[in-house]
Amino acid sequence: MTEPDAPAAGTGTGTTLDEVEWRRLPVQMLLVGPATALLRLAPALVVLVLFGAGSGNSTQVWIAGAAVVVTVAAGVVRWRTTRYRITDERVELHSGLLIRQRRSVPRDRIRTVDLTAPLLHRIVGLSVVKVGSGQSRSDAGLDLDAVTTDEAERLRRELLARPATAPATTAAGIDPGGTGTAPAGIDGGDAGGTGSAARPVDQEEPAGEELDRIDWSSLRYAPLTVSSLAAIGALAGAGWNVLNETGLDPRSLPGADAVAGELSTAPVWATVLVAVGALLLVMVVGSIVLFVERWWDHRLSREPDGTLRVRRGLLTKRSLSVSEQRLRGVTVSEPLLVRALGGGAQAGALAVGLAGDDADSGSGALGPPVRRAHAHAVAATAGRATGPVTDGPLRAHPRRARTRRLVRAVGPALVPAAALGVVAWFDAAVWPVVVGVALVVAAVPLALDRYRALGHRLDEHYLVARHGSLLRTTTALRRDGVIGWRIRQSLFQRRAGVLTLEATTAAGGGSVQVLDLDPADAVALMAAVTPDPVAPFRIPPQVSDAGGSRTDCG
Repeated sequence: MTEPDAPAAGTGTGTTLDEVEWRRLPVQMLLVGPATALLRLAPALVVLVLFGAGSGNSTQVWIAGAAVVVTVAAGVVRWRTTRYRITDERVELHSGLLIRQRRSVPRDRIRTVDLTAPLLHRIVGLSVVKVGSGQSRSDAGLDLDAVTTDEAERLRRELLARPATAPATTAAGIDPGGTGTAPAGIDGGDAGGTGSAARPVDQEEPAGEELDRIDWSSLRYAPLTVSSLAAIGALAGAGWNVLNETGLDPRSLPGADAVAGELSTAPVWATVLVAVGALLLVMVVGSIVLFVERWWDHRLSREPDGTLRVRRGLLTKRSLSVSEQRLRGVTVSEPLLVRALGGGAQAGALAVGLAGDDADSGSGALGPPVRRAHAHAVAATAGRATGPVTDGPLRAHPRRARTRRLVRAVGPALVPAAALGVVAWFDAAVWPVVVGVALVVAAVPLALDRYRALGHRLDEHYLVARHGSLLRTTTALRRDGVIGWRIRQSLFQRRAGVLTLEATTAAGGGSVQVLDLDPADAVALMAAVTPDPVAPFRIPPQVSDAGGSRTDCG
């Protein structure tokens, strides 16, 4: 956001913006900033120095030295030109010398406060404060990189503090703040705060209520998560690039020739098994290491200031605080491997300020993958529900939805099967036919599993929807969190007589989808949640010529 040119109004305590002092980043940033940048440049600098020294060309060494000097100078300039201040109304950050940036976030638009402490920051007692405003990624708040750890905790409490409001309960029959608070406004963003009286930020905060903590039996899910496997692949690719750049050959390692000789004389199937086994071993060990680093000392707590707080991390400490007044629901995700092989799931928060892609990347996760029953219990506890929210029976969708999934799964599988059939025709081989038939056969249970996952339920407090097979997601959206509806119907859906109903909300990805729903059920669902806006679109029953009655739903 661009800072307005006109002076802002006075703060609630009678002070003006000019009376609020600007703060600078601590001097430790003179060490941490350049060191962090140099670590990112380390592979390139090492290559320059090694090749320059080995070839006798000092130019590359001088280039590496100049890069170090420029990086240090940039860190000094960044520290010198960065300042911030917090008033009763706004959080402002000024930075930059050649390109000056002025960022300003209204405090009533702050949705989340995320504290992150990478290893270098922790060594010198610093933390990064990320203030989320729940808007677009290009304008999603501001980052204070970095302040002292004590200052970061004080800022977290200060930025999430809200003035007291009248006691009330939400439509879900729960008190999100735990202290008698008013329900949050639904205005496309959020109009309310936590509802609890603001505590002086210099006063020690009482301990929060612990809702969940790490259970190391969850380690068995580490090799089954796609994010861990993707991270292992990224690390392996980066390592291979470094080896190529430095000219190191893994075959030159001690014992490499002996292993290569043994594999060259072994049967092909044995070589393949050894390669697959080595790959699986690296993936399993790497995923466990990443899991431990990510979820070490994980704790989920409900703080006295009316926030849900997730703390985790070994080398990089992370702390995400979400105001319960921003909470619009909860989710439970079940990746295929985690669900099928481990019976696990992962609970997440559906909150204003947490974008859909952030939630998928782990920012909205309330904990690591755990047993399915435990994940549902965590989701219910986080939502202050008195009973199961994301668990329980759901209303099945029409059989036409099952037909659609069979067609959409088997149809694409027929394309490679036909290609393999052509290969078998020309090569007179059997294996292409076997592979093609296997692809088509495997598509059928996948389609049926996707249909079994379809379902929805509307109870007194929540709209619950579930879909997906590779990633089965159950979303429980609070009824007072629905701010509108969107109906989508493709050409094939029109032919099948179904539609997709989207309950729009200010949280998460912006909507909760109910896939392949019968039109009459969609109208009834909308009318039950938001009767007034939907009433003009409902056509009253009409008497037919035969004396019966029918209802046309538009």
